[in-house]
Amino acid sequence: MVSTDASTDLPLTLSTRRDQAVRAAVGQGLVGPAAPVAGLLDVAGIRASAASLRAAFDAVAAPGTEVLHAFAVKATPLVPVLRLLHEAGIGAEVASPGELALARAAGVPPARTVLDSPAKTPAELREALALGIAVNADNPQELARLDALVASAPTRSPIGVRVNPQIGAGSIGALSTATATSKFGVALRDEGAREWVVRAYLDRPWLTRLHTHSGSQGVPLELMAEGVRAAYELAEEINRAAGRQQIDTLDIGGGLPVNFASDEETPSYAAYARLLAASVPGLFDGRYGLVTEFGRSLLAKHGTTLALVEYAKQSGGRPIAVTHAGVQVATRTVYAPGSWPLRIAAYDAKGHPKTGPAVAQDVAGPACFAGDLLAEDRALPLLEAGDHAAALDTGAYYFAQHYSYNSLARPGVYGFTADADGGVRFATVRAPQTVEEIVAESGGDLRGALLDL
Repeated sequence: MVSTDASTDLPLTLSTRRDQAVRAAVGQGLVGPAAPVAGLLDVAGIRASAASLRAAFDAVAAPGTEVLHAFAVKATPLVPVLRLLHEAGIGAEVASPGELALARAAGVPPARTVLDSPAKTPAELREALALGIAVNADNPQELARLDALVASAPTRSPIGVRVNPQIGAGSIGALSTATATSKFGVALRDEGAREWVVRAYLDRPWLTRLHTHSGSQGVPLELMAEGVRAAYELAEEINRAAGRQQIDTLDIGGGLPVNFASDEETPSYAAYARLLAASVPGLFDGRYGLVTEFGRSLLAKHGTTLALVEYAKQSGGRPIAVTHAGVQVATRTVYAPGSWPLRIAAYDAKGHPKTGPAVAQDVAGPACFAGDLLAEDRALPLLEAGDHAAALDTGAYYFAQHYSYNSLARPGVYGFTADADGGVRFATVRAPQTVEEIVAESGGDLRGALLDL
């Protein structure tokens, strides 16, 4: 994707912006001995992704169709990011009280917020209904709770039921949400389940939405579209049974896969929207409002984790670059490298792209176990002490899932803009965690708590 600097109209590619930001981050001390790892977020790239998502669905939907694109907060739960997306026309999909609090702190209105979770408490449901936030019930027991809450107090919240179309798994089992035994939603192909869902709607005129989510990393677009088609066909069946347009909005989830092999942003939102329009044409004819819940695909390409190479060594004849980025910032990659490989870019001590012959080497993290590796036997220009290793495509989940192994601190995260003259501006998105904060989180004020037991 190419962005344009507003003042010069000269194109800046994603890689150009990234290289400029790395050089500036090193030059300004955002990464260095005092702060050996940091996250960088490309503001222009985030805005461009939001614009491409909106344009993709606008291109296939009937004029006047209400479409809410709700960002899956779990992907990058940072208030300034949510605010940036809100200003770009994107709402919030939340799955916990913490995520809801982040969305509210970012100024996302209740009408542009959706609550999903398989384990909502009565208090969470009560708060959402009081605020007017859309709720997707996961199961019959939750729907019974909603019955009582709706009866006790009026609400502006649109309410629906999440269904699992049971269409099968993608290539990453742990992220496949539409398998036969998935924990999410009402399993449509189980005996009697479809009939139960239809009756649940007919008995509750206030159920006006239907939700499914069948995509994620490793799930092909065709399988995602099959899940959406199953939800659409169920909505049509319910509306026919009701004799009216009871379901007025379909929440089709998100989960567009990300290409982690290059800077190319494939598959595109436009390709997915065109596939949906071809596979489920009635989805876009104007009878239904739409909600999407994309997360990873909006942010992944626009984040870089930059780490100082503290030492360079060899073991068994293989070079090893020991960096400060490992399992604490790349948990999925370290524990499941086959499913979550990351591209690594080599930069020199001043933050310039490193040149030289490619050498097979390991890029290791700081944690005290042997598998703490960002990359193994990876061909890169030879990294040396004082250089920098950049883990690319880490804008989604990698800034969210800090793993405090060895009490390693959460790194600072900085948004940036880059111009065609090489200028870079930074804004702090999340300050680096201090040692004092680690102690406080670990019961530092309660040091004698166990002594009197």
